Amino acid sequence: MSSALVLQEIYLYPIKSLGGISVRQALVEERGFRYDRRWMLVDKKGDFVTQRTYPQLAVLQVALGDTQLEVYSKIDPSQRIAFDLDLVSPQELQVQIWGDEVLARLVSDEVSRWFSDFLGMALDLVVMPESSERKMDPRYAVHEESVSFADGMPYVLIGQSSLDDLNQRLSEPVRMDRFRPNMVFSGGEAYAEDQFKELQIGEVGFQVVKPCGRCVLITVNQQTAEKGKEPLATLATYRTVNNKVYFGQNAVSLTPGIVRVGDPIQKL
Repeated sequence: MSSALVLQEIYLYPIKSLGGISVRQALVEERGFRYDRRWMLVDKKGDFVTQRTYPQLAVLQVALGDTQLEVYSKIDPSQRIAFDLDLVSPQELQVQIWGDEVLARLVSDEVSRWFSDFLGMALDLVVMPESSERKMDPRYAVHEESVSFADGMPYVLIGQSSLDDLNQRLSEPVRMDRFRPNMVFSGGEAYAEDQFKELQIGEVGFQVVKPCGRCVLITVNQQTAEKGKEPLATLATYRTVNNKVYFGQNAVSLTPGIVRVGDPIQKL
């Protein structure tokens, strides 16, 4: 196995807990890649909605165009909606994500109705304006960073070797999309990312700040929305620390810039 570390895949998740997008390059911003988890579904109380409770969200795929976002069902692609990236209503909403209260803007009543009809419950799609600040947990922040609607950290990094090792332990292998990484790298041994601290990916600096804790979301098949016990059950047998299951690493960016598939990764 090559010891050279190379950025193999880049993923964006424009709408939290919907299908991710594989891209060739991405613009690195403080709160995450541009367009990554800037939109989120909330219920009428303003609480965030994810696959943890509604696994059927997994079948909603997002496509990012130059000026629009499109959402469609992987199972029935005729169910789809598209809206402008800059579409936003005047209506402000206070939304809840984990322990944070964030000021967001409603996208539009029409878009909210489409998601409500799909899921069979009253929902709103909101967007995080640039003026909203959701500060990272200060225990892990490097420069008091803000974060998007991601669970808590701007970036998730996983080695392909780590998934390969996990799949050797499973009776049925799983895809990397279970873990919703932003960056996947090739090269190095399994779980090499556990030892990462400061990195340069292409021309952009990152700092690894904590292991990525895992929950039932990784038991949802991202193609079918079916739930099982794996791979969480197997990971728990060898990747548990203090009653938390870890796979991948969370990171923050130290410099702006663009990362590209094929960029070399250097440990600093």
